Amino acid sequence: MPSVLEIASPKNPRVKALAELKERRGRKEQGLFLVEGLREVERALSAGLRPKVLVLGPQAGPEGKALMGEAEEVLLLSQRALERVSTRENPAQVLAAFPIPQRRLSEVRLPENPLVLAAIGVEKPGNLGAILRSADAAGAHLVLVAGGVDPYSPQVVHNATGVLFHLPVLPVSEEELARFLRERGLKTVAASPRGERLYWEEDYRGGVAFLVGSEDRGLGEAWLEGARARVRIPMRGVADSLNVSVAAALLLYEALRQRGL
Repeated sequence: MPSVLEIASPKNPRVKALAELKERRGRKEQGLFLVEGLREVERALSAGLRPKVLVLGPQAGPEGKALMGEAEEVLLLSQRALERVSTRENPAQVLAAFPIPQRRLSEVRLPENPLVLAAIGVEKPGNLGAILRSADAAGAHLVLVAGGVDPYSPQVVHNATGVLFHLPVLPVSEEELARFLRERGLKTVAASPRGERLYWEEDYRGGVAFLVGSEDRGLGEAWLEGARARVRIPMRGVADSLNVSVAAALLLYEALRQRGL
């Protein structure tokens, strides 16, 4: 059985360490990331992850308490201590700190004709979370996150509704991403308002990697020039671009349609 510790003060060192997981630096130093909410914690467990710390608030129900045997340690926090740890205005009563998965690009195994999505410089957690949900729903085999928001930030974990634990997601540098795509021989397709072809006119039935860029600048010139295809989404109104998560969903589902669902 795990050790169980009751903590009332939000100034307790254990509470402070958990609160530091809200920031990228804290996650890097501790090698842990925060998962908030019973549903998200249960999905992480179903993916085979084991929490280092399970956190229960004073209103945690029997479903949360039933998870106590899954963790190395259980902390029972007061509401004030829980509020310091949580990123939410109304904190969930069940949280957990999990080890950040240590995946390597060199160890990635892809099937024949894989469907890959690369998010380059996406800065908003809500957008990256929505991208991950679409990638999971459309059957993508891999998502690579180069720059921008940390995929293990609590906001991304929450907005991804738990698919982060089941979908292979790797944070990489842009140099690592370029080398990986080149070595795997994937057809790189860049989404851009300046694309030469409409997005449904391109062939996505082979191994393909979609490239989507940051919310305000899109993809950099080097990525646009290096892509084997540049596609655009038609815009009939006054807006000049779609939200990056919407654009990614359209591309992924067009690939799914072409591949015969």
